[in-house]
Amino acid sequence: MPAITDLLNKALEARREFFDARHETAFRLFNGFTEGCPHLSLDLYAGTVIFHNYASDPAQGMVLVDEAQRFLQGHPLTSKRLRAGIVKSRNSRKVEERRGALLFGLEPDRRVKENGIWYAVNLTMNRDASFYLDTRNLRKWLTENSKGKTILNAFAYTGSLGVAATAGGASRVVQLDRNRAFLNLAKDSYTLNGFPIHKSDFIAADFFPQIGKFRRTGETFDCALIDPPFFSTTSRGKVDQEHDSARLINKVRPLINDGGHLIAINNALYVSGKEYMRTLESLCEDGYLKIKESIPVPQDFIGYGEMAQPITDPTPFNHSTKIAVLEVKRKQPIRQKGD
Repeated sequence: MPAITDLLNKALEARREFFDARHETAFRLFNGFTEGCPHLSLDLYAGTVIFHNYASDPAQGMVLVDEAQRFLQGHPLTSKRLRAGIVKSRNSRKVEERRGALLFGLEPDRRVKENGIWYAVNLTMNRDASFYLDTRNLRKWLTENSKGKTILNAFAYTGSLGVAATAGGASRVVQLDRNRAFLNLAKDSYTLNGFPIHKSDFIAADFFPQIGKFRRTGETFDCALIDPPFFSTTSRGKVDQEHDSARLINKVRPLINDGGHLIAINNALYVSGKEYMRTLESLCEDGYLKIKESIPVPQDFIGYGEMAQPITDPTPFNHSTKIAVLEVKRKQPIRQKGD
């Protein structure tokens, strides 16, 4: 395997266009799985770099982390930008090490700017970094396609998709997630952008009963997003992206207005692109759903090296994060005589 410094130098050069003068953006700096070092990936959030240590023995992975840190602090593209570093050890037995430990600097960045929109981040809130870099193109799509629309962001997490829709002029955005702390970070994003906060549109509730409540009250939306966690079980129901994508889509479909959109995201590594497409196509057979387009994952996130053999082939999508935009047709009510 080439030296990590050589791999990082190549990766930074490939991403030179992403380095903004104000040091506010967020992007994947190095994807070790596709760029030559599967034990390490790096993400940049404004002035904070996150070292994802994937080594089965985290202590051994720290050797790579230390070498990468020295390289970045001496490279002209990053030396003046970096204010802090966090290492997340995926296979550590300690929760706090999986969520992230401060490696250098005084405090991680708390906000990033993407396409002119501010997003609040809490980089050690979870094993991830509270803001998903693989859905950048979806946020752009929402900003360009939400004007005057009502949006339901189910499994909202920290609400970035809803923030993008709000920035695009949506008339209403409902952010739904079980965890109120995540929704509070979404509210911070609203504050950063000067958006009004309607507390009733931030719903801390389980997906299944809340969707049932929307159906009972006849509430509908022009667009709904479902970006569920890979696997989650509560007393109210189970979310299983590997086996239950169709069930989740069918739960939400009755809430979408005629001509509206349902955006379904499946990031299960073990679900191939062809398998997911078959699921979507089977849902479209009755004519009330239509696959309008897929939204690709940004190239910086995938990496610029030769693709390693994936666990399952994501084709026709370009990554295991599979994003499909479905168009919804509603059944027209039967007209009575005299209507």
